[in-house]
Amino acid sequence: MVSTAAEIAASVRAGDLDPVQVTKEALDRIAAADGVVGAFRRVRAEEALAEAASVAGRPDLASLPLAGVPVAIKDVTEIAGEYASHGSLAGPSSLAGEDGVIAARLRAAGAVLVGLTRVPELCVWPMSDTPDGIARNPWDPTYASGGSSGGSAAAVAAGLVPLAHGTDGMGSVRLPAAMCGLVGLKPGADVLAEGGWFGMSVHGPLATTVADAALLVSVLASDPALAVVSPPPASRIGMSTTVPLLHTPVPRELVAAVSQAAGLLASAGHSVSPSAPRYPATMVLGMTARWCAGPARQAAGFDFGRLQRRTRTHVRVGRLIERMGLIRSRTRDRWISRASEFFESHDVLMTPTLSHWPVKAGRWHERRWLTNVLPSTRLAGFTGQWNLAGYPAITVPVGRSVRSGLPTSVQLVARPGGESLLLGLAAQLESANPWPRTSRSN
Repeated sequence: MVSTAAEIAASVRAGDLDPVQVTKEALDRIAAADGVVGAFRRVRAEEALAEAASVAGRPDLASLPLAGVPVAIKDVTEIAGEYASHGSLAGPSSLAGEDGVIAARLRAAGAVLVGLTRVPELCVWPMSDTPDGIARNPWDPTYASGGSSGGSAAAVAAGLVPLAHGTDGMGSVRLPAAMCGLVGLKPGADVLAEGGWFGMSVHGPLATTVADAALLVSVLASDPALAVVSPPPASRIGMSTTVPLLHTPVPRELVAAVSQAAGLLASAGHSVSPSAPRYPATMVLGMTARWCAGPARQAAGFDFGRLQRRTRTHVRVGRLIERMGLIRSRTRDRWISRASEFFESHDVLMTPTLSHWPVKAGRWHERRWLTNVLPSTRLAGFTGQWNLAGYPAITVPVGRSVRSGLPTSVQLVARPGGESLLLGLAAQLESANPWPRTSRSN
């Protein structure tokens, strides 16, 4: 069993573990398993060993929050000497001269960047396959690991690394975390927004424990207070298993996970009752317009003719949406007003994370746009609206499907500034209902 990030860092700080040996072991696990899992687009073997040796010699080693911890990075991040492909063969491949903010914060905290994880082209889809590989669900490799942080989720769930970085524009941290049985936190837009997708995209952690998720988000956000997971106050929790506006059927075991979590939280002293926000009809249009137009803007720096067929259609739709002026602030404002109304009488909303089971793993990038859109929208009914609102949300594992063996989970949402509350509630669920940390512990 791979140690947690918190355990590794504590042992390295105490001098009981050598960062180079920790990194070698992670690289050995990747070499042994990633041929099946497909989590990485690039493994930085030599560079990571050199970084680990550098960490071991740092004079501030005893104070580093991620001392010697191997971390996987989503392939959208600027790392000195690397290029971020964004899952595409059509983009620029010039090497970055220096670290971006995320890589710089991770290095400053003592993390070792072992590799760049697989993403779908321009991070549009909840399945992460590219011409050179498919990110698979470690619990059952016939299923996709999700997306767009699917490679990151696969790497952690397979026990290759204890922590991974992801980004979330419509659920891209929470969806793969749910599919792979992980904790996945989407911080509020005021904490880790990167400005992408018209403000909907944020950075977040994928981890096997709540403490590790808190540790990583504290480093990504440069806010040490987020690393402290405290017991939450008694909270008013609204519970809903109905897909907003669309009311499409949700599989029974995904609904049952919410009921199970509700019972656990009620036993912990929280008030749980059926309730949901008054979702405005324009909400779906607002987030969908940004989901199309955001990648279309990014594609301006790519060779359009070399984009995948599904991506070219997505970009055309996005450009049309922007030309028509359909990215409207009042759409977001109306939804935030409704969300604020709900959180006047509730502290948290609890829903399933997935509105349907994951799709099978495959070469989705070779299929038509609609063939990708339909299953994508079918399983992401509970997530994207919170990107549009900019509210924090966390995915927490609950159990396993009796039928498929895949993980089940819940999503908890709080008002802006509620990251610590979400982490505290997630820790209570973890304590009352421990989950297997990785597929290796199955």
